[in-house]
Amino acid sequence: MYSWQTFLMRADRLLSLVLLLRNRGRMSASTLAKELEVSERTVLRDIDALSTSGFPVYAERGRNGGFALMPGFTTDLTGLSIAEAKALLTGEASESLGMAADFASAMRKVAASMPDEQRRAATTVADRVLVRPEGWYADPAPDEHLAAVQQAVFVGLRLRISYAGRGRDVTERTIDPIGLVYAAGRWYLMATHRGKDRTYRLSRIRAVVQLDEPAHRSSVVDLAALWAGRRERFRSTIELVPVVISVSLGRRDELAAAAIRVIDEKTVDSHIVMTVVLGDVGHVAWLAFMFGDDVEVLGPEEVRRAVADRARVLAARHS
Repeated sequence: MYSWQTFLMRADRLLSLVLLLRNRGRMSASTLAKELEVSERTVLRDIDALSTSGFPVYAERGRNGGFALMPGFTTDLTGLSIAEAKALLTGEASESLGMAADFASAMRKVAASMPDEQRRAATTVADRVLVRPEGWYADPAPDEHLAAVQQAVFVGLRLRISYAGRGRDVTERTIDPIGLVYAAGRWYLMATHRGKDRTYRLSRIRAVVQLDEPAHRSSVVDLAALWAGRRERFRSTIELVPVVISVSLGRRDELAAAAIRVIDEKTVDSHIVMTVVLGDVGHVAWLAFMFGDDVEVLGPEEVRRAVADRARVLAARHS
């Protein structure tokens, strides 16, 4: 006998199955099973249940066979659950938030609500773009306290956190969470502490306690503008260094992307000489190490000497 929860789970799966066939056309049982994360036997049972209920699902035999909906069938069963709406609104960060399944389900429902021609155009574009949080070499490190912080952000409750700032001891503080930002493969918590703007990297949070107190925050927030403003304020506090660098033609765009600003550039033989603004001498040295033989720091002379000194220390340590 089905429990109420089991019934709801199966109803959602049946709807997802219909929407998959509506959006993609004919699909094999194995493909449906993989998409819905169930067994092929379960898919066959669900197909049988849909047919019995009057949904025009039919099977095509043969090597390229599968299941499909009768031509012309439409459905307006596109209502989003709360979890799906959250996943859809968080966009590419939904997987990092543990909402990948909800996001996929929501997108199926959105696609089902589109006219056939628009849906085909949209899915063609979507098939050509992939956003992934992991890099070529490594997967992103999971943030231990993301779920707890995410819950507090969503429901609007205060947090007590233990936080280890860069080069500082762990301290405890009570904060009012505003929103989460996923930037350059890292999660950041936008919050206020004693009424002052603060930004916390989640990987530096050592402990989290959700308090039974409403967060002191506005009911409306422009998180993109807030992030941009705080980012600019942070960059204004560091010692910016204008540097002249020679970079190989093939890596010009990489260097431009790593710089804070490009002031000038000109092509000289097989290289481009660029004047760029970088964060500090450490930033310059990091770029020189990462780009290897493809770059040379030409000036200012004191920056060039500082990079050479760091290189000598590194070489001595590893000799």
